[in-house]
Amino acid sequence: MAKLPVLTDGPFKELHPAMTMPEALREANRCLYCYDAPCTRACPTHIDVPAFIKKIASGNLVGSARVIFESNILGGSCARVCPVEALCEGACVHNSLQHSPIEIGRLQRVATDHVMERDIQLFEAGKATGKKVAIIGGGPAGLGCAAELAILGYSVTVFDDRAQPGGLNTYAMAQYKINTDFAIAEAKLLEQLGVHFKQNTHVGKDVPLAELEKDFDAIFIGVGLGATQKLGIPGEDLPGVVDALTFIEELKTKKPADVKVGKRVLVIGAGNTAIDAVTQAKRLGAERSAIVYRKGEDDMPAYDYEYEIGKSMGCDFYFHASPVRIEGNGKAEKLVCKNAQTGAELTLECDMVIKAIGQAKRAEFLKGFPQVALDDKGRVVVNAEFQTSNPKYFAGGDCVNGGKEAVDAVAGGKAAARGIHKKLNGAAANSKVA
Repeated sequence: MAKLPVLTDGPFKELHPAMTMPEALREANRCLYCYDAPCTRACPTHIDVPAFIKKIASGNLVGSARVIFESNILGGSCARVCPVEALCEGACVHNSLQHSPIEIGRLQRVATDHVMERDIQLFEAGKATGKKVAIIGGGPAGLGCAAELAILGYSVTVFDDRAQPGGLNTYAMAQYKINTDFAIAEAKLLEQLGVHFKQNTHVGKDVPLAELEKDFDAIFIGVGLGATQKLGIPGEDLPGVVDALTFIEELKTKKPADVKVGKRVLVIGAGNTAIDAVTQAKRLGAERSAIVYRKGEDDMPAYDYEYEIGKSMGCDFYFHASPVRIEGNGKAEKLVCKNAQTGAELTLECDMVIKAIGQAKRAEFLKGFPQVALDDKGRVVVNAEFQTSNPKYFAGGDCVNGGKEAVDAVAGGKAAARGIHKKLNGAAANSKVA
């Protein structure tokens, strides 16, 4: 049995460690196994939550994992990174009974870890259709689409410009939620289904689009979003100013001791990525780590539980503070803000500024796909089958929805796979991964 990569100590030890089996049995037996369960409806991939929990309660962990992976091939990652408080656990009927909700995410991890540690293969590639599909992007959307198609019998090749597959799960999720090695290991499970990966491959540069169009029967676009948006204020290019994705990626690809962090860190933005950045700066040893946000506490886009994580770690929060400029003698030393309500100026001393105000759309890259229409926000336009305005291309994930959770991207990739199957075979999908 191979032990899955787990961070059990150090500054980035897991926020929600794995349950023991006695803990899992006790928790599973609290479930009410609701009919038309709200937790299942709240899950974007519609995992049959009561069914997989009931199998845990009866000791059938393999059967439980099958139920999970049938709906979500990245069930292991999603057990770690999903905002369960806002999805399945937030919908649990125990909340209305004034009881704590079932810990669905941690139970899901019990089952998925069980089969991954034992290298139990639950699904096989389907009977070959003789048709080929190219997947552009190796993140959750691309992997969700690739797995579904492989099980339906397609020859699938994933073209990914990163060194490792997994997308945001591998490079941009807080290390204390999911570690890099696990995300890579889960993504590579798709190789058991015959999915081919071409890493470090830039479509349009290393592989011409015309070549893909000639060699493949359909093409799926799942390239996510682009770089962090610019602040547009003086001093933004000073040394010591970095974007959140770059900062988090360093944490995911280097040893903590090799990642530079300031003593006084200011994070501009108040979304979930901003919380990841401010808390991880604190974990790296920043003496002071603070969020700077132009609106009020109630306007924060971060989930409530993410906000609570920040507060519990001693991070500071400046509200109604709109950044005006960054000052410093050759490096970032001060962030000057204006109070959005009073107009008063506020100067915060710092030696590191992290920008976390959202990612830009990849409109320029997406415009390179022939006859693939974008909306006025730079998102790919798709129909109900996730087919673009060019019938050979399908798309899903953040480049379509503008940026949601990993589980939404998996759901979008799966839906697109079914659209591709319908186009190439003229029939609705009926795979084991339903």
